[in-house]
Amino acid sequence: MIIFNSEICNDFAQASSREWLETNGIGGFACSTISGANIRRYNALLTPATNPPLGRITTVSKFEETVKIDGKTYELSANQYPDKVYPEGFKYLKNFRLDPFPIWTYKIEEIEIEKKIFMIYGENSTVCQWSVVGGQSSKENQRPETKDQRPIVLEIKPLLSFCDYHHLQHEDASFDLNYEASENVISVKPYASMPAIYFNHNALEIEKTGFWYHNFEYAIEKERGFDFREDLLQPFLLKFDLSQSATVILSTLKHDFSEAENFEKSEIERRENLLKIAGAKDDFTKQLVLAADQFIVSRGAGKTIIAGYPWFSDWGRDTMIALPGLTLATNRAEIARQILLEFSQHISQGMIPNRFPDAGEIPEYNTVDATLWYFEAIRAYVEKTGDYDFVHQSLYEKLVNIVEWHLSGTRFNIHVDTDGLLYAGEKPWQLTWMDAKIGDVSFTPRMGKPVEIQALWYNALKIMQDFAERFEDAENEKNYKATAAMVKHSFDALFWNSAEDCLYDVVSNGEKDASIRPNQIFAVSLKNAILTDREKIKKLVETVENKLLTPVGMRSLSAENTSYCPIYIGSPFQRDSCYHQGTVWGWLIGGFIDAYRKAFPENEAKIEEILKGFEAHLAEAGIGQISEIFDADAPHRPRGCFAQAWSVAEVLRVRVKS
Repeated sequence: MIIFNSEICNDFAQASSREWLETNGIGGFACSTISGANIRRYNALLTPATNPPLGRITTVSKFEETVKIDGKTYELSANQYPDKVYPEGFKYLKNFRLDPFPIWTYKIEEIEIEKKIFMIYGENSTVCQWSVVGGQSSKENQRPETKDQRPIVLEIKPLLSFCDYHHLQHEDASFDLNYEASENVISVKPYASMPAIYFNHNALEIEKTGFWYHNFEYAIEKERGFDFREDLLQPFLLKFDLSQSATVILSTLKHDFSEAENFEKSEIERRENLLKIAGAKDDFTKQLVLAADQFIVSRGAGKTIIAGYPWFSDWGRDTMIALPGLTLATNRAEIARQILLEFSQHISQGMIPNRFPDAGEIPEYNTVDATLWYFEAIRAYVEKTGDYDFVHQSLYEKLVNIVEWHLSGTRFNIHVDTDGLLYAGEKPWQLTWMDAKIGDVSFTPRMGKPVEIQALWYNALKIMQDFAERFEDAENEKNYKATAAMVKHSFDALFWNSAEDCLYDVVSNGEKDASIRPNQIFAVSLKNAILTDREKIKKLVETVENKLLTPVGMRSLSAENTSYCPIYIGSPFQRDSCYHQGTVWGWLIGGFIDAYRKAFPENEAKIEEILKGFEAHLAEAGIGQISEIFDADAPHRPRGCFAQAWSVAEVLRVRVKS
């Protein structure tokens, strides 16, 4: 459980900087802030995945919530309008807790009202409930009907958006204001092209409204240089008697509101079972296990990984890097198997997809490292399970084909050079994970032979050498072994930077980029490390620690570099130009800790010290989650996605190893 007291909850800035997240296992989600105010376009009570795991639209943005006691009105909501926050319901908050899902406790006079929100696993459904839990006659959430009993009425006003989740809604004459109401169910369908949303409820009264609320302001969108004002439609009002729990199940399906209790019980049991399967013992690890589950979603009959909330879809690179931590470290190897198999169905010209577009177009293959990380994910899977039969029967021939494509050449000028090293790049594409680009402007143009690509290529060849030996493929075993030896020989000759006691970042056509970046850590951290000299390993790790390590990950560039950018903020161009020029990335901590353990195996206490920064961060931005990126300079403010798969995965993976 993560809990925030009134000191934080009653402070609008602090309460609005912390976001909660609920997911449904098929790509849909709900998220907003402790304060109740939406701060970004993606905050909504129900963002269903209409074509799981994609096709996401925001439907019900939020509720305006009002409590009336003896006719006196108390507004529980909060919104940021131009130059004004109204209302200020966060001032009634006694606390907020993640236990295991978001729960608010409001205290009004002597009465305490609890609100909880969770999603139904496998459905585009969000359950919202309000109950009197403290104060007058709150036993079992029921208040006996006596003359002395004070009536408590809850009024809910839904605010509808109904637009692509990357966009904002504005007053629209074509928005259908009508709704259909039957017993305990209201349906709205503002646009013919979008699904109907059902409000399954136990309200005593429904009152038609039909007003547009204008000029909601979203601070994060303003900070990110995007359109930050939105209009939302308010179609009707629901009135509840809080002598019993008030329930609304928002869904693309019809439900009986009385099912809410069973849904809650099932979801609690599901999460408890995840912890049991993972064998998590301490609170930090338990929360990481629950965080990890939020990224694992269905794709067709298989599984995939959402790269980050609230705006990413499933990316090949992120999926393969995150897979060991999200699935193997949590003892959910069958899911890992499904993901590996699912991506094998999308291999094209020796490459797995970099991204599945939101609108369901043809997958994009513009990456050099995603496919190489695929080999590492498979290696981690068989190390965990010993399931070589699966690899032999379902993957091996495809992996052989991938290597052949890389040897002969594939898209984007990806090919093996005469020295055995892997060359990648053609303008204007960015093929490594440092892929920030606007139009034809590439901010980190690492064309040539990037250091981590050589490490991954060597690792892949050694993995294939092992597979070939096990599967009695003698000819390929010999070839992989010889190619790997050539790669290592060339790497050792070209990449060591003796002036800085570390590795060059990119070697290309005789030029060597001496920028001190974290990419070099993978030359040490990978299972089949390409850098094996003990003294060089220690020097490299010390250099990276001194120049790049922070409490929440590694900087993407040393502060000594003239291109260093200390704060990630501003317009899309400003932010992308900083994205890999100093900005701290949480996921890189996994590679650093693996390398540190190789260099200094006797100093495990250092690992615990490093991970404390991430434990503190669980209560800092995305509650119970780890952010995508952080400012390069202290205090390392969280930026980007407030929940990132590979950030959680890598912290969890190295945590479980400790």
